[in-house]
Amino acid sequence: MADKKSDVKKADAQKPASKKADAKKAAKKKPNVFQRLLKYLVACKGELKKITWPTARQTTKNFGIVIAVIVIMGLFIFALDRGLFALLGLVMDTTSV
Repeated sequence: MADKKSDVKKADAQKPASKKADAKKAAKKKPNVFQRLLKYLVACKGELKKITWPTARQTTKNFGIVIAVIVIMGLFIFALDRGLFALLGLVMDTTSV
């Protein structure tokens, strides 16, 4: 019987703690979607201010480099295609004779 009383006392002691936990959960409830969106957008604006944007001269220089690499790679692929096509032509002519 003493065990039952101690079990009841333990259960009673835990009940208020669970009410407190429920109160804390209610206090930590997420803000609504618009408040979270506003917070996100404000953070994005702050991050955009930290960016070091390139100057017009740097952008032009980088653009020129990209165009030059594209042209060089295009010419390389063109030459490789023509060379392999010519090689295939040689192979096809020798097998047909």
